[in-house]
Amino acid sequence: MFTTVLMIEKPLAPADVELVTTLHGDEPVSFVVLMQPRGDQDRLLRAVDDVALGYLDDAANENDVPEGREATLPAERALSHSLDSLRATGAEAIGEVVEDHPLDLLKSVVEQTHADEVIVLTAPHFVEEFFHRDWTSRARHKVGVPVLKLFAQHD
Repeated sequence: MFTTVLMIEKPLAPADVELVTTLHGDEPVSFVVLMQPRGDQDRLLRAVDDVALGYLDDAANENDVPEGREATLPAERALSHSLDSLRATGAEAIGEVVEDHPLDLLKSVVEQTHADEVIVLTAPHFVEEFFHRDWTSRARHKVGVPVLKLFAQHD
């Protein structure tokens, strides 16, 4: 069985589920999903990304995104939805909400599960990517397995 650690920041859309569950053809896949609450990211950087992508309504509503403790419950619901969606395809899936630094947890999970790869499924983060401060760039130097970056579908 192929083990993938999947880092996400929002619930998986059906297209996301199809993408990650078909990457390895017919080989059985198990997922360990790490859900990073979106509210924990810098609000200004999110707004810049929204504007760059043409999502002006999203940029205008960044103040409404829950942060800190208020982001935990929505993140738990998003994780539950994502795990159910992955399991519905026949894949094994477990996961947790990231409470502290995501890359420290990622390294630990990769080691504990003997994961074969990491997939970071995220919206584009132009400023962070430009300076190589995004999860994918930083994870490549930390985890010791291949790290693939995929862009999540926008609702």
